[in-house]
Amino acid sequence: MGRIVDLFSEVASEADVGAGGITLPPDAYERLREEWEEEDIEDALKLVHENLLQTELAESADSLSARMVELLGEYGSTGGFLRAQEEGAVLGIDVIGQLARRVARLEEVLASYRDDPPPDRRAFEALRRRLMNLGIEEEMDVDDEVALLPEPAEEEEDDNG
Repeated sequence: MGRIVDLFSEVASEADVGAGGITLPPDAYERLREEWEEEDIEDALKLVHENLLQTELAESADSLSARMVELLGEYGSTGGFLRAQEEGAVLGIDVIGQLARRVARLEEVLASYRDDPPPDRRAFEALRRRLMNLGIEEEMDVDDEVALLPEPAEEEEDDNG
């Protein structure tokens, strides 16, 4: 396994990424052919390319998701939520609910890829609580400002970094 990782690392350090994909300079390719089969080198190139695409996908998804958390969080307030429920709203409550579910799942997945802290999700989580409570407010006979589901626990700052 160590030899394969060595090949992968060497291909990644030598590879050129261009419009046509990922390639090795001719001298690096010939040097690798002294130790490796052409098929192994091509496989390593494909793996490096896939790894680069996955990294780019995660970064793009992270950026998009952070913006969606911010955008959807605007509907977390009572006023924003009520405007979304009005007839003729630009984004109807059903669309907002679908987006919120998908973004929540994306946020879960992105947690394993992020190096930086996640976006501030408080307003987004308020929206999710309101969506979950939609239709049961009258049964509960509660003030519109009171969330029916418990607030998430505040996470304490970790001094260890």
